[in-house]
Amino acid sequence: MAAVNTKMLRLGLRIAQQLRAFAAERRGVAALEFALVVPLMLGLYFLTMEFSQALETNSKVSRVASQVADLVAQQPAMTVGELRGIMELSEAALQPYRRSGLAITVTAIQVTFAAPLEGRVVWSQVFADGQIRDAEQPGRRTEVPESLLVPGIFLIRAEARLHYLPLIVWAAGAKDALGLTAAFDQISMGERYYLRPRQTPTIPCSDC
Repeated sequence: MAAVNTKMLRLGLRIAQQLRAFAAERRGVAALEFALVVPLMLGLYFLTMEFSQALETNSKVSRVASQVADLVAQQPAMTVGELRGIMELSEAALQPYRRSGLAITVTAIQVTFAAPLEGRVVWSQVFADGQIRDAEQPGRRTEVPESLLVPGIFLIRAEARLHYLPLIVWAAGAKDALGLTAAFDQISMGERYYLRPRQTPTIPCSDC
């Protein structure tokens, strides 16, 4: 009986020693920490990078709208070809972003002379996917901020619109693979500017 108790005691001591040795072992801690921390750090890095790129692209979209409005407002008259040239030149400011196309719309607006004051389209062109075409129909009522509703005023409105595609969902099937929701699929960006003509009271477009 005493021999059995001695064997059990030795076994218990041996198990206790092995448990203490296991608890004191530190050789795998660094590898475990690396495996846990690196995916989190990489995720934060890519999210930060994507957020910075989105902010920069949004700023460029606003700059395009401002630049187009300014260039058109400086002209005494326009043609479709001249509008296309201005839009193509301004679109280049969006580079190197190329994951989705930019739509640029220029609309000439005449505010009515009599009450109720409202904006009416004189001509309107949109440039998207490398093509320029008619946008709003002439004579149609269009939105004008209340602060700009001055009787008889002529305005140039330039708009730039972009559906921003995050890099992480740009590749086919990436959104499904990452389990992302549709909210991250496309982020709408846009800006609108109103300017008055610089050289003449109005800016006609002969072939719009």
